[in-house]
Amino acid sequence: MTEEQEKYETSLIVNDRRSASIEPVAQYSESGNMVLVAVQKGYDPALIEKMMDLQERYETNEAKKAFYEAKANFIAEAPPVKKDKYNSYFQSWYISLGNLVETYNPYLGKNGLSISFPTPNQTEKTMTVECRLSHKLGHSESISITSPIDQAAIGNASGKRSRNPIQDIKSTFTYLRAATCEAILGVAGTEGTVDDDGNSAQSNNFITESQAKEIEKIIKDKNIDKSVFLTWAKSDAVKNIHISNYGICIARLNESKGRPKTVPCPDKDGRDVEVSACDKCKARKGCPSWV
Repeated sequence: MTEEQEKYETSLIVNDRRSASIEPVAQYSESGNMVLVAVQKGYDPALIEKMMDLQERYETNEAKKAFYEAKANFIAEAPPVKKDKYNSYFQSWYISLGNLVETYNPYLGKNGLSISFPTPNQTEKTMTVECRLSHKLGHSESISITSPIDQAAIGNASGKRSRNPIQDIKSTFTYLRAATCEAILGVAGTEGTVDDDGNSAQSNNFITESQAKEIEKIIKDKNIDKSVFLTWAKSDAVKNIHISNYGICIARLNESKGRPKTVPCPDKDGRDVEVSACDKCKARKGCPSWV
């Protein structure tokens, strides 16, 4: 072994940065040329293997330090994310996966970070989802959550399951991706919520005046029992319907057949009866004035 090779081997074994002999190794390691130089100089293969191991350990350590620095910068820069979806069954807000990713992707990319979701592990009854946070230099960390397949969706009207098995799987996968993403990023949604259209900056999160008028019109046109509807909508008044329930309320009202309208009956007690085909009083057959 030549004197130069012995110098390099000594520096690798001792690995003492206080020694002047380590400087060439560190310099080559940082530039990525340490092994190449050793090969060009005809060093012993065993020494080259040690040098490769040193370089790999050095790069791994540098990548890990860069990862933690980038994550710290991300946490310092990223804004809080608002809860944008409302669960009417539990009457609580939560963060959707789309809002979570859309809010944080620009800040992740700025710091050389990215999130990914490897293929989930699934059994007949459970699913395990992993969220992986990676840095561009190669270091990554992940969090996994296992839960039962979500089969809780029940139709309000029918009382039967309202989703097929594929939709159950998608629902579970979406929920677990959001949960693991929040966990790995170390974030939590604020209690403030995202407005539905950007025009109603209402702190109470109720429907707008125009939306309330639209619902009132449908109720009137279809002669729907307002008290029954409000009980179903879990509200004491149309104007106090939660903004997150507006869409489902409109859909439910449009599906409703409503009640037949009534007109005064010429019978002496003056009771109202349902409209039908009576040419004389416009009351249904059975009215005393029917002829």
